[in-house]
Amino acid sequence: MKVKPFRNEPLTDFSKKSNVEIQKRALASVKGQLGKTFPMVVDGKKLRSDGRIVSYNPSNKDEVIARFYKGTKEIARRAVESAYKKFEEWRYIFPEERASYLFKAAALVRKRKFEINAWMIYETGKNYAEADGDTAEAIDFMEFYAREMLRYAARQPVTPIKGERNELVYLPLGVGITIPPWNFPFAILVGMTSAAIVTGNTVVLKPSSDSPMMGKIFCDIMKEVGLPDGVLNFLPGSGGEVGDTLVGHPKTRFITFTGSMEVGKHIYELASKVQHGQIWLKRVVAEMGGKDCIIVDKETNVDVAVKDVVASAFGFQGQKCSACSRAIVDKTVYSKFVNKLKTEVGKIQVGSPTENNSMGAVINENARKSILNYIRIGKREGKLLVGGGKARGNGYFIKPTVFIDIKPDSRLAQEEVFGPVLAVIKSNDYEQSLKIANNTIYGLTGAVYTRNRKKIKAAKKHLLIGNLYFNRKCTGALVGAHPFGGFNMSGTDSKAGGRDYLLLFLQAKLMSEKI
Repeated sequence: MKVKPFRNEPLTDFSKKSNVEIQKRALASVKGQLGKTFPMVVDGKKLRSDGRIVSYNPSNKDEVIARFYKGTKEIARRAVESAYKKFEEWRYIFPEERASYLFKAAALVRKRKFEINAWMIYETGKNYAEADGDTAEAIDFMEFYAREMLRYAARQPVTPIKGERNELVYLPLGVGITIPPWNFPFAILVGMTSAAIVTGNTVVLKPSSDSPMMGKIFCDIMKEVGLPDGVLNFLPGSGGEVGDTLVGHPKTRFITFTGSMEVGKHIYELASKVQHGQIWLKRVVAEMGGKDCIIVDKETNVDVAVKDVVASAFGFQGQKCSACSRAIVDKTVYSKFVNKLKTEVGKIQVGSPTENNSMGAVINENARKSILNYIRIGKREGKLLVGGGKARGNGYFIKPTVFIDIKPDSRLAQEEVFGPVLAVIKSNDYEQSLKIANNTIYGLTGAVYTRNRKKIKAAKKHLLIGNLYFNRKCTGALVGAHPFGGFNMSGTDSKAGGRDYLLLFLQAKLMSEKI
């Protein structure tokens, strides 16, 4: 199979009125489809139960996006068993054929981009650009992983030995459980799931209860392009009942998870226990939280740094594991930075994402309560610069909030808030900035703003950060260009969208023949 070199999907330019109008028409069309009820799908069969999961619009909390029949322990066990049976067929499908499903699905998503954006805007509160970037990344993941599978399926280099014929091949693992997050509800879900499928594994997808519609859309697309029944199974359900059953099942071979550190640790612990009849050690691919920073050195353009800190901290309401939640600023430019920061944050418009405001609502009431609690903590630990409470609207709106004079060891500087809250920390010098940046249990993303090449070299050497950027924001990783994943309690350094990622879904087999 010959394919063109990978290129990232272009983002839609919403500064053009025509694109805004197209997106608004898609929103109007999707609005007429809200409120329906959908089944689970296991082995191609539609299943119903007594329970329901209801997806609401976080920016209009009384509006139901969709209802889904809720999985049970019995259905979860059935899903793994049927996926295990299907694996015995799917594993032998030629890699080129498996890759073709991803290419077809990517083309279909490309055609339906504005519609998928619209569902995301309603279900998770992303504005136009954030939703469009999410959909584009989903396309990138499928295009990239399809090509990567072809690379791994090709003849692998081994050292030649006289008198032997040696061959190294990569085999799929088995049944995978995909547990994606709500904050990149399409891109990460598609990336995790498509990587498992294209490598020859079968999947039980348990979507986030805050964004199940995005999982349904992807499953429908894969069915439309002809993916055989049972390769991908759709099972909404609670983490405690369905999630734990899926993770703990002895025929589950691997789990891919993106979400909070607490849930990630629980999955890791549960998966480590070998169940009766289990003949492997389960593999866990986890991308968890972050306490990401931007270092602002005295030798930099403060205006540029301020704009990028704001974009990194408050894009999608700060609900990104890569979001900047700590700005570490040299004392020489601290006052200047703070003054400009206050002005820039004041420009942010909070409101309904259907009207393409800068910031929408946070995902649900529990998230809002948690963020408001951290705002109360921030008022004790530092000085409130701007924001500091709820914003108006019939949703879970919070004002973009900045605290200054925060100490490096305070709770606001150490704990993941996952919302529109930024802690500004004053540093005595660049060396101290590097130490402050490393002083958390996380190691996901970060950025450094400086013109000094020696300081850039020092940051490259000393910062333990999975995705480290210089003189650009710390969010917005692109598939292929910025393989994504971090260290320590940020996860297993999975490097999604990179050349090593598919290895996490494969195992190597060496065959040597004497000649």
